[in-house]
Amino acid sequence: MGVARQDGRWVNSSDADAHPAIITSSYDIVLTPNKRVLTLAPIPPEKIAYALARYSRSPDSIRESIEWVRSHDSRKFLESFYFQYGHASIADLGHAVICFEGISELAATEIEQEPLWDGQAKSSRYQDFSRSGFIMPGELEGENAALYRQTGEALLATYGEVRELARARLKEKLPRPADMAADAYERNLAARAFDVARYLLFWGVPTNVGQVVSIRTIEKQIRRLKASPYEELRSLGDELAQACAAPPECVWDASWEAEPIAPTLARHSEPDAHAARARADLRLWAEQNLPPAAGAGSVYVDLMRPSNIPAEIAATLLYPVTNRPFRELYDIACAWSPRQRAEVFDVALASRTRRDEILAGFRGGLYCYDLVIDVGAYRDLQRHRRCQKYRQEYAGGLGFETPELVEEAGAREIYNRAMSHAFETMRRLPSPACHYLLPFGARSRFLFKMDFAEVEYVSKLRSGVKGHFSYRRIAWEMKCKMEELEPELGRLIEATPPWIEDPLRR
Repeated sequence: MGVARQDGRWVNSSDADAHPAIITSSYDIVLTPNKRVLTLAPIPPEKIAYALARYSRSPDSIRESIEWVRSHDSRKFLESFYFQYGHASIADLGHAVICFEGISELAATEIEQEPLWDGQAKSSRYQDFSRSGFIMPGELEGENAALYRQTGEALLATYGEVRELARARLKEKLPRPADMAADAYERNLAARAFDVARYLLFWGVPTNVGQVVSIRTIEKQIRRLKASPYEELRSLGDELAQACAAPPECVWDASWEAEPIAPTLARHSEPDAHAARARADLRLWAEQNLPPAAGAGSVYVDLMRPSNIPAEIAATLLYPVTNRPFRELYDIACAWSPRQRAEVFDVALASRTRRDEILAGFRGGLYCYDLVIDVGAYRDLQRHRRCQKYRQEYAGGLGFETPELVEEAGAREIYNRAMSHAFETMRRLPSPACHYLLPFGARSRFLFKMDFAEVEYVSKLRSGVKGHFSYRRIAWEMKCKMEELEPELGRLIEATPPWIEDPLRR
C-alpha cells in the first residue's frame, strides 16, 4: 500500500477512490484500511490478553500485535503488568470456556457468584433427577455419612413419587387442547410436574455448569473457592488452577496444537484469606456487640431505599453473618454514632492487604430487597447480574414452602414427611456439610441490591406465565413493594400477576 499526499493531506493511495479519507487537520497521516472490523480466531486466553494489551499501547495493527506475541513470552508480560504492577484490566481481555461436571448444586451457586459471569447450569425443569444420585460431602464419615446417604435417598425417592402424582393430577386437571400435539402436551405436563417435584431436590444433587469468563474473573473465582468453608469448593478451586496450567481437555480442531489456557494465572491464585477472615471477624463482632434480636415475624419481600449510606454498608456487612432482617440491622446502624459504625468498617477491613479488593458488602444499589424465599427460587434469581447479592447461612430455620399442587395431588403427607426428615437430619450433622441436605423448598434469607432498571427487568421477566410459580410470586411482590415505595416508578413495571396462568405454555 502506498501513501500519497493530496492537497496537503496524506491518504492511502490504494484506497483513495474506494473510501473517503478521515481528515482531522492538514498534514495528518490517515491510513484507511480495507477493513475496519477484524475477527480473530480462538487464541489461548493469556496470549490474546497480551496481544490486545500491546495493541492498545502501540500504533501497530492487530495482525502485527499477534505476530509479536508469537515470538515473545506472554507469561513475563502478565507477571510484570498484571500481577506485579496491578494492571488488572489486562486480564479482562482474555476469556476462557470452562465446564464443571458432576458438582453439587451448592457448588454451582458458589461458582456462579461472580458479578461478571456468563454461563449456564443444568436445568431442574426438564430432567429427571430421581436416579441422579447425590454428592457426598468430604467432611462426612462413618455414621454421619450413612445418615446423610439415607436421607438423600429418601428425598429422591419422594421426589419421584411427587412428580408422578403431580403429573397425574395435571393430566386430569388440564386435558389436551385439540390444537396441541400429543408430544408437546406431554412435555409441558412433565415440565410442570418437575416444577413441583424439584422442591424435594437438595443442594447435594449433581449438576453441570459451563462458563465463559475472563482471566481476571477466573482468578477471583479460584481465590474465593480455595477459601470456602466447604471442602468440595476448596478442591474445585485447586482443580480449576491446575486446569488453567494444562492444555484444554476438549479441542475443536484436532490439528491445533493445544496450549495451556492460563499458565501464569495458575501460579498466582492463593486463597482469598481476607474474605474468609473478615467473615469470621464480623461474625464474632456481631455476637459480642449487637443488641438482642427483635424477634419480629419474617416478611417474604421487604423493600427499602436507605438514605443513610454508612448505616446501609454496616448493615450489609453484618447481614451474611447473622440471621436478622436487613431492616432491623439498618435501624440499629442508623442509631449508632459514626464512631460505632466505623468500628464495623475497621473490623471488616482489618485483614485486607494491598492486593485485596474491598469487600462486596461495601457495594450498593439504590433499592434493597430483603427476600425470605425458597432456595430453588434463589437459584433462578441468582442468575441476574446487574445487582449485588448476599445470603445468610443455610441454617434451615425458616421452614419450607409447599406448592398448591402437592395438596391437590394428595402428596402432602409424603412431602411433609420427607421435608421434616431432611431438617431433622441437618440438625444432627456437622456444619457446613449439613447444608448439602437443604431441600430446594426450604426458605432462606437473601439480600438483593439494585437500581430501578434492574427491578423493572426482574419483575417483568420473572413474573411471566412461562416462569416457575415460586419466583413468579416473588417478582410480582417486588413490583407491588415498588408501587408502595415509589408510586411514580412502580406503575411503569409491566409485571404479570401470579393468578394469571397458562400451564400448558412453555
